[in-house]
Amino acid sequence: MRLLFFGDVVGRSGRDALAKHLPDIRARLKPDFIVVNGENAAGGFGITAQIAKDFYALGVDVISTGNHAFDQKETLSYIGGDPRLLRPRNYPPTAPGRGAGIFETAQGGRKVLVINVMGRIFMDPLDDPFAAVEAELAKVRLGATVSAIIVDVHAEATSEKMAMGHVCDGRVSLVVGTHSHIPTADAQIFTGGTAYQTDAGMCGDYDSVIGMDKAEPVNRFIRKIPGGRFEAASGEATVCGLLVETDDRTGLALKIEPIRVGGRLKPQWPPD
Repeated sequence: MRLLFFGDVVGRSGRDALAKHLPDIRARLKPDFIVVNGENAAGGFGITAQIAKDFYALGVDVISTGNHAFDQKETLSYIGGDPRLLRPRNYPPTAPGRGAGIFETAQGGRKVLVINVMGRIFMDPLDDPFAAVEAELAKVRLGATVSAIIVDVHAEATSEKMAMGHVCDGRVSLVVGTHSHIPTADAQIFTGGTAYQTDAGMCGDYDSVIGMDKAEPVNRFIRKIPGGRFEAASGEATVCGLLVETDDRTGLALKIEPIRVGGRLKPQWPPD
């Protein structure tokens, strides 16, 4: 299988870049399944029903989120009726929506388990993300009941993300980090066969402070006094993500290749 994952979409510029580049990416790479983290898609804070529908229209199969999952009030009532829009699995069970699901590919009907969890280091004190992942993995078997398993770890600490990767090694197809908005250079396949990258990066304007217009974040670092609201940067965005190819027999990774298209960052494309 060919799996595509794209990091946090930030604001209109990130949405526009995804809409511009994803059709060509799909045509060239021919993915079987696409996951996008959309938690910053609505002006940098949360996601709306319409934005989710726009992503699906582009061919996105599942949308993951993180600590901004419920920044838009409408999400509280919408997410429960949209099984393809995930919130972190380790939110309290009373939170609307769900944090994992098994989905079928459009072609061939192969099953993919997607798990979305949030880290706890320097983040909100949610339930244990490792226990949450274990609970979902206990229900399936990679290469048998499901063809692929993707884990989105929305976390601040690189150590926590990497620990999750090693805990899942040999049992899932891909563990990928989100939230930091900076693509890391450690795309690899662990010894057990799980593809891993600490952070996929964002789909957003990199002439910014992690996707936000520079002025206010810089002001707060220097003066320690808020001077206004954070606003998503509006320049041309770079689409950042990765391609993973899996073994049809085992569901484990054969290849992981970062993708960077458009905007300011140096382009990167999977080799032919």
